[in-house]
Amino acid sequence: MRNKNVTVSIEEAQEIILDSVTPLSCESISIMEASNRVLYEDIVSDMMVPPADDSAMDGYAVIADNTHGASKTNPVRLHVIGEVQAGGSIVGKRVSKGSAIRIMTGAAIPEGADSVIQFEDTEETAGYVNIFRETTKYENYRFAGENIKKGDSVLHKGDRLSSADVGILASLNYNTVKVYKQPTVSIISTGNELADIGEEIQIGQIRNVNAYTLYSEVKKYNALPDYLGIAKDTLKDTKEMFLKALKSDVVISTGGVSMGRYDFVKEIYSDLNIEIQFAWVNVKPGRPWAFGKKGNKLIFGLPGNPVSTLTSFIQFVRPALLRLMGATRIKKPIINAVLEEDITKQSGKVHLLRGFFTIKNNEFHVSTTGNQNSSVLRSMSDANCLIVIPENTTEVRAGERVAIQLIDHDEIE
Repeated sequence: MRNKNVTVSIEEAQEIILDSVTPLSCESISIMEASNRVLYEDIVSDMMVPPADDSAMDGYAVIADNTHGASKTNPVRLHVIGEVQAGGSIVGKRVSKGSAIRIMTGAAIPEGADSVIQFEDTEETAGYVNIFRETTKYENYRFAGENIKKGDSVLHKGDRLSSADVGILASLNYNTVKVYKQPTVSIISTGNELADIGEEIQIGQIRNVNAYTLYSEVKKYNALPDYLGIAKDTLKDTKEMFLKALKSDVVISTGGVSMGRYDFVKEIYSDLNIEIQFAWVNVKPGRPWAFGKKGNKLIFGLPGNPVSTLTSFIQFVRPALLRLMGATRIKKPIINAVLEEDITKQSGKVHLLRGFFTIKNNEFHVSTTGNQNSSVLRSMSDANCLIVIPENTTEVRAGERVAIQLIDHDEIE
């Protein structure tokens, strides 16, 4: 068991969490349901796509050399000897000197032809077509296997499937595909000060927003959230809620992890034999923590302020969920941007400031989204990035470059 009072860096916390993850098993699902799921197997093509040479345009299949010298004022005249539709047979159809075959986009190229000239550069009358310009060999010509060759490794275990990936699976005649199972995630809010949606707020209470923010984030990353409700500030109520939550692969609680008299989460971990891996992260917002493990179950005790909750999810819970689902790319892109305002902070912690980046003159520029208090969720709603200020940096001036993490961008590595 790790020392529960140790303070770790962001990088150390991420490493500890990911080292605790055992990816889930697999299931076979319809490719109609496969978008955003994570592949459990490599996909190797056993066919060519397209399966035969075909036309990229509506026009005429011709021999390119037969169009030599063609122009508007001196067209080449060819005999139209047939037509090929997309999906139609080309058996018995052959282009030879002086002839052409009318062809539609996607139709197989008939024997003898080596080019397709589009309708716009032609005029057909009485069984003959006038060609108004020269065409080159293999113009508007798609080769068999141009998209995918037999034996190509086209998708890889650990890929999150995009819409285009699903299309590739369809092109390879996959009806079902093996993917990692989705983790189940129990969400708990703690605190007498919280009122749920629809409840009347009493003096001293605030609306419970963390559960709904987290529920949305868990769904965004294609895990299966289950909101269990608010645990009151008693040891009994908190423990009962955690006992229910431990049915899931992942437990996320908010609040109750600091040093207050009614912060029971760490005590619950001990009672339920949850091994605390770390309890503090050297970051603002989001320093108080309680990350634990019980068997293969991951238990995240997040701080209670809304911005702390959401930034902690992005940095620590999100990568764990992706790794549980077998994803190989779990890191958001970090780039340099020109800061548009002065920033000062105390030394000692990494600061993650909510920012909004724009692109000016082909450069990224960034400014904060206003009030950076960890209770101001609006600062996160307006943000499209996090500005990363290192722990020992106390001042950054406008015009200097800072690192920003693109939080709306897909994972890239």
